[in-house]
Amino acid sequence: MDATDLRRRLDEARSARLATVGPDGKPHVVPITFAVDGDTVYFAVDAKPKRTTDLKRLRNIAANPSVSVLVDHYEDDWKRLWWVRADGAARIMADATQTERALELLARKYPQYRDARPPGPVVAITIQRMAGWAAIENPAR
Repeated sequence: MDATDLRRRLDEARSARLATVGPDGKPHVVPITFAVDGDTVYFAVDAKPKRTTDLKRLRNIAANPSVSVLVDHYEDDWKRLWWVRADGAARIMADATQTERALELLARKYPQYRDARPPGPVVAITIQRMAGWAAIENPAR
């Protein structure tokens, strides 16, 4: 896949998996909803029930900002399989203006966030590298 196709597939994906690494070196993977703006991926901790507000993904990012975001497509016709991975550096956002911009991007992509904005925190991932694979390059949508 070329860079344009990688970016398009990342932008259009509805969900992803976020991979972080803890201080103990163990990987941690969770599903996320996200929005992309330029070379930045944003996600927010939303109001869906969680066991705790002390989330491992946030602790891991604070200890080691290197993360990966993976989007993929599966169907039984294996000629249509693909995946895209964005590797980058994550940071928990503190600036209110930037946080509001990220929440607006998320609300544009997900109707659920229009009436119930995520309480946060919001995380920004600066994309440093993208990679991907497709069984068939540029399949018809």
